[in-house]
Amino acid sequence: MKDNRLISIKNTLLISLLMFTLWSCKNDDNEIVKRNWELVWQDEFNTPGAPDAAKWTYDIGNGPNNDGWGNAELQSYTNRAENIVIADGKLKITAIKNGNAFTSARIKTQGLFEQGYGRIEASIKLPYGPGIWPAFWMIGNDVNTKGWPQCGEIDIMEGRGQEPNIIHGTVHGPGYSAGAAITASYGLQNARFDTDYHLFAVEWTENCIDFYVDDVLYSRITPEKVTGNWVYDHPFFIILNVAVGGNYVGWPTTSTPFPQTMYVDYVKVYKEVK
Repeated sequence: MKDNRLISIKNTLLISLLMFTLWSCKNDDNEIVKRNWELVWQDEFNTPGAPDAAKWTYDIGNGPNNDGWGNAELQSYTNRAENIVIADGKLKITAIKNGNAFTSARIKTQGLFEQGYGRIEASIKLPYGPGIWPAFWMIGNDVNTKGWPQCGEIDIMEGRGQEPNIIHGTVHGPGYSAGAAITASYGLQNARFDTDYHLFAVEWTENCIDFYVDDVLYSRITPEKVTGNWVYDHPFFIILNVAVGGNYVGWPTTSTPFPQTMYVDYVKVYKEVK
């Protein structure tokens, strides 16, 4: 005669194990989930000159509506070598002050490389100073059809130059964008992000986005934590830029040193191999 209680226990354990496998991102915000990653795209910036046109394109100007890219940013983006260049094995994006005007650069992989899910990382040394806003981030590839924030945005790293020991990782989507975005911060003890390179990354799966600095998991975003639709289910493209001023960081002051450069050692993208 079968022991139905034993069968019930076994079934419960099996279901529990299956649910842990499917939803392991959700169970422990401090638990790092080990995955097998395969490199699918990279730029190590080893060829001097302009960024590789097969990998990067530019945003130019002060936004399509001349409104500081929707953030009241002060700079005008250019493709000039004084603002963006590869030299000494690094990508250098430099914000420059010319009188009361500012220039900088912003590059993106839109239309050239886009991916949904995976590990996206970059080794970066940040600029600093009040009003300086470096960023390594991603936008959904349907931005031109759905608009923002319906397309989704993943800010892998944003810095406020007046806080050189702190960075922020954020997601924006419908119902939780701009000042209502879901965000977390990571701070260094007795160190600054402008004095050395650090590895900024997200590990993005169907049910969570993990934010890392170096080997530290400091934030885990899951569908339960957003206050609107989960829109991270399609390809995104990568953006690197240094803004000057804006709603997020405030404005440069007389103590803000110029020029300010963000140095990028490499950008790499991996897919999960199961």
